[in-house]
Amino acid sequence: MASKEIYDLQELFEGVQLNAVFADGKTFVDCIPKFNLALIEQQWLAQKDQPGFDLAGFVKNNFDEPPVFAADYESQKDQPVEKNIKTLWDVLTRVPIKESSSLINLPYTYIVPGGRFREIYYWDSYFTMLGLQQHNRVDLIESMINNFAFLLRTYGHIPNGNRRYYLSRSQPPFFALMVTLLTEIKKDDKVYSQYKNELELEYNFWQQGSLGIQPGEAKARVVKMPGGELLNRYYDNNSTPRQESYAEDVHVAKTSKKSSTETFTHLRAGAESGWDFSSRWFADKKNIDTIQTTDIIPVDLNCLLYYLEQTIAKTNTLAGNIKLSKEFEIKAAKRSAAIQKYCWNKKQQFFTDYNLRLQQQQTNITAAGLFPLFIKIASTDQANAVAMVTRRYLLKKGGIVTTTWHTGQQWDAPNGWAPLQWIACIGSNNYGHRLLAAEIGKRWLSINDKVFNETGKMMEKYNVEDLDKPAGGGEYPGQDGFGWTNGVYLGIKAKLLQWQNEMAT
Repeated sequence: MASKEIYDLQELFEGVQLNAVFADGKTFVDCIPKFNLALIEQQWLAQKDQPGFDLAGFVKNNFDEPPVFAADYESQKDQPVEKNIKTLWDVLTRVPIKESSSLINLPYTYIVPGGRFREIYYWDSYFTMLGLQQHNRVDLIESMINNFAFLLRTYGHIPNGNRRYYLSRSQPPFFALMVTLLTEIKKDDKVYSQYKNELELEYNFWQQGSLGIQPGEAKARVVKMPGGELLNRYYDNNSTPRQESYAEDVHVAKTSKKSSTETFTHLRAGAESGWDFSSRWFADKKNIDTIQTTDIIPVDLNCLLYYLEQTIAKTNTLAGNIKLSKEFEIKAAKRSAAIQKYCWNKKQQFFTDYNLRLQQQQTNITAAGLFPLFIKIASTDQANAVAMVTRRYLLKKGGIVTTTWHTGQQWDAPNGWAPLQWIACIGSNNYGHRLLAAEIGKRWLSINDKVFNETGKMMEKYNVEDLDKPAGGGEYPGQDGFGWTNGVYLGIKAKLLQWQNEMAT
């Protein structure tokens, strides 16, 4: 392993990223140095001011680009999507390797999303597991969970992905849901006990800074609300441009009215949210240079942490630690009440985020508002209202749109994303809105099938408003592969069949 990372080379790194030596800023940070980085830096310093110095040529001579994803793979469009997905699992599988790059070596086999994403990603993996479950790949589900447990023990949290430049942030905390999924597959509560310590490590990570915090104050990922309740926000421990999106972040900071440090923190927190980027985080709902992620108390994050608290209570009950179990049941109950207090928007009749700085609810209607139904903390009346709003504003020809705003950002209209279709389907069905759930599912499968039949690809995201146009926006072109799309496709298909059989009986 090199003593430095590529992004520690400062002037060289900045030159490569700001001069777009690679079309994608992520490429350089994933490169494999051909020589010791200290030696490369020496050569750079000696050559950079010479007449005719060729920066791109220097990089090519000193670094190997990461391999192109599945360069030889071709889908069989004449075969069903399910069959192609079964083949794709092997294409997307990575085995433990030792590599002198930014990669964090993992002890077990795992699935990558595909495209530019050549490493495991945290919240992607839960939705990928839904498909692995349908294909009876319990081995892969378990090995991926064991990798996340390894990361928790090693770093105290699950990073965004297994790259060292991701270590300063996490992603939406789905680890407890992964453990529950494996428990249900194995029909064995011992699975909860197996990951008890790691579940508590994850909780501790999200609660860092909670001691001594005052109402209205925020520290790291913890926020003490005006009424004294503890909730959470997305954050990042660094306040520099993201290494993999360096040029993009520098550009945003130049047009922002905030300080560069504050802007970089908001951008990084947006990356931790998984919604990078969305009008959800913008003060004016339109422009990324008004980003304010750390001012926002996200409804989806707090629903996931409520589920984590419940799961820890369950693991302690199984371990016979009734006192600690009760403590976490109380924490979960308090968080549920706080979500109701701050995130149920009576005017919108929908769950929305809360702006701590302004001390008021956001007005954005987004697919994140379906998480309380998915986690089952909404009342029946609230769920009924959410269903009506979902039908009116979010349900489109190809499934659920992410937000109602068109900004050119990829987590806005007209785009739909696989994980949010699953949340919407399951959440709606949890409260008896099966027709809505089935409609979302059918429309999503339909656009997946349409694009696959035309291109042979399962895409990262889809245009759910105009089925004849591709999804767009964001910092990089549309990616195919694609782990969580494969998983949700199979998961929804199984649910639709299950619901159909239940209605028949």
